[in-house]
Amino acid sequence: MKRIVVGISGASGTVYGLRLLERLAVAKGVETHLVVTRPGEKTLHQETGRKISDLRALVHQVHQVERIGASIASGSFLFDAMAIVPCSMHTMASIACGLASNLVTRAADVALKEKRRLILVVRETPLHLGHLRNMVSLAEMGVIIAPPMPAFYMLPKTLDEIVDQHVVRLLDLLGVSDAGANRWSGI
Repeated sequence: MKRIVVGISGASGTVYGLRLLERLAVAKGVETHLVVTRPGEKTLHQETGRKISDLRALVHQVHQVERIGASIASGSFLFDAMAIVPCSMHTMASIACGLASNLVTRAADVALKEKRRLILVVRETPLHLGHLRNMVSLAEMGVIIAPPMPAFYMLPKTLDEIVDQHVVRLLDLLGVSDAGANRWSGI
């Protein structure tokens, strides 16, 4: 059983986190844990009309963001990887500086200290020097920075196809196979 922690923070792009949860829910041998920041809850509702209660059926466990004593806050809780989708600049900066003030940043801190895979789907443009320095710092710590950038060579026709293409990349990074993935086969 592969254990994946998914965080959703307040950046725009919650559709990526939602779609990732939908794909993980049907993947074989995957246990998913979810934690959403308060701004993430608001953005999720604004962008998708969904609430956290709507996501409960997609995951094995939803953790409250203030519950710093949750299982995912401890290195003794074994999980394979964590993805924060989307990841706000605030959350990214907190992780880069080791500030574990909520369960999203604490679980990310656990991933770092335990040498587990951590993926941040950062959402902001343009980027200023502070953003870039935080990304470099995190990359030097082994974090995968994976902003959602469309692959137009796949000739997407809908927004869903653009979102799905990035989610397939995230599943690959998480080590979760997706038989329905649309992959490039060459020209």
